[in-house]
Amino acid sequence: MSLSRRLFLRNLLLGSSALSLSAGLRAQGGQEYDFYFTRLMYESGDWDVDQRMPSNVLNSLVEYTSLRVDPKERIVPLADPAMLLAPFCYLAGHKLVEFTPAERRNFRDYVNRGGFVFVDDCNHDIDGLFAKSFEAQMVELFGEDCLQKLPADHEIYRCFFQFDELPVTSFELNGWGDDLVHDYLKAIVVDGRIAVLYSNKDFGCEWDYDYRNKRWLAIDNTKFAVNIVIYALTT
Repeated sequence: MSLSRRLFLRNLLLGSSALSLSAGLRAQGGQEYDFYFTRLMYESGDWDVDQRMPSNVLNSLVEYTSLRVDPKERIVPLADPAMLLAPFCYLAGHKLVEFTPAERRNFRDYVNRGGFVFVDDCNHDIDGLFAKSFEAQMVELFGEDCLQKLPADHEIYRCFFQFDELPVTSFELNGWGDDLVHDYLKAIVVDGRIAVLYSNKDFGCEWDYDYRNKRWLAIDNTKFAVNIVIYALTT
């Protein structure tokens, strides 16, 4: 029987091998959180992109949900076993993705044991270096055709806010790359749930602004980020 992410994290914490990592679920002073945003640092490429995006997404979770949200982004090396406890991980970049052996091991174990990774191609280019190298890493870890197009009626589009179609980002049309609007996301599905959500749409750049500037938007473009997090926590 597959475990929900909540059960996965709870059971992992009960194991003696994870007790030393349990502090990762708490802030200083013992405050417990339902959610914290973990950015994965990897040795190849440029992982430190869209630096204002996490605080903007975290603000949206506070605004729209009742989750107890850690207001600070956590940056954890992919090679560090501490990432195995994260309820949600984010990985992005423009350049080469070539995992080290420790990074490969943790990524595979995290995904297969109930984790959720949102991967965003900042080049928004299906033929770019990030896309080709990341997809090659996934094939090595999970086999050919592991990344499948996500159907338009998937639960992730309605688990909190209702989306009749996949949101478009301005960077798809006005930046470099293939200048196409990508009408689908891809995913690696494990036991019927998304384990890796993969985007060529450059959502990170779309959400990379000061959270206080959301009031100028006719439509809050971070609502889909809320859906992604809620899906990650509840399936």
